[in-house]
Amino acid sequence: MDSKSPATIPWDDLFFQLEDSNEAAETAQRTYKRYIQSMRAIIDSYDAPINQTPREEIWRLNKSKLYHYTPTKPADECFPIPLLLVYALINRPFIFDLVPGRSFVEFMLDQGFEIYLLDWGEPGPEDQDTTFDDYVTEYLTRVVRKVLRHSGADELSMLGYCIGATLSVVYAALYPEAPLRNMILLTAPIDFSSQLDGSMAMWLDEGRIDIDKLIDTVGNVPGELIRHWAKMLKPVENFVGSYVNLMKMVDDEGAVKAWQVINRWVEDVIPFSGEAFRQFVKTYLRGNKLIKGEHIIHGQPVDLANIKAPLFNIVAKFDHLVSQSQSESIMSLISSEDKELKVIPSTHVGIMISGSARYKLWPEIVEWLGERSI
Repeated sequence: MDSKSPATIPWDDLFFQLEDSNEAAETAQRTYKRYIQSMRAIIDSYDAPINQTPREEIWRLNKSKLYHYTPTKPADECFPIPLLLVYALINRPFIFDLVPGRSFVEFMLDQGFEIYLLDWGEPGPEDQDTTFDDYVTEYLTRVVRKVLRHSGADELSMLGYCIGATLSVVYAALYPEAPLRNMILLTAPIDFSSQLDGSMAMWLDEGRIDIDKLIDTVGNVPGELIRHWAKMLKPVENFVGSYVNLMKMVDDEGAVKAWQVINRWVEDVIPFSGEAFRQFVKTYLRGNKLIKGEHIIHGQPVDLANIKAPLFNIVAKFDHLVSQSQSESIMSLISSEDKELKVIPSTHVGIMISGSARYKLWPEIVEWLGERSI
């Protein structure tokens, strides 16, 4: 019989092959569709709406701005002590105000706190000589005075996050008579006794990077360099895992929007003033002079023992940037009688923006701060 005769064709096998082929084609189509949706979500993330809580700019110096958020409760239902939020120098501070429902600012306003936010701004080439200490002595001091004048209060509370926490500590230690009622620190890089703790310290170790050559060459440290460095600390998670997660959730509009605002924050890294970066690395990180009590600003020692305000020190247990040891040793060096160390099972960023933060950490901050803001 002819080999091509219908009687010799394995119809059952061919049927299943065609069926498998159609199924594979449908799977490929679905995957491609999800890929296109993911790409659109990524592109749109760069314009994702953020900073939606009503506010007004009440002060400006050079690139830095101070914002006051519109209270959501009557004055007689608000705490009399205002709260100033101080974030790091390399990311936008809208991590405090992502979107409605996931905004720390919104949450605190609804609890009756008067909120101020310091936005350091984006330094230009003309700002490359601004030192780390300048941000304390020339900017933070003025911001504190403006908050007090605007609020009519005699004291304020300060919440510093990441390097913003370091700046807050320097301010409190340099000015013993500062009108500081309470201080909250989040993932504060302060003690660099061990260069093996925390990837920030390891990456900036003297044997790995020539800081003087870098700053003398580029001036301000480009935001793109900082962003890629941060991503390379967890390359699989940042370059692959994040986008795989997006494809998995692409059918969930709410989850996609949450991903978009976080991605916008991750990607929007600003330059770091050259001299500020040089000083932070050489004086604070490599020299560890803040912890040693050897740092001097304008002839005045920066003594951690000068800090007497109640302190709530919050550390992220799984922080790959700032280790627990870099944040907790300050507890034994300050003079505050009212001080608490809280270790949260979270990451450096997740401590503020994770889905559970609103229901766990934020209420704890409200409880701690509320008792001390009456």
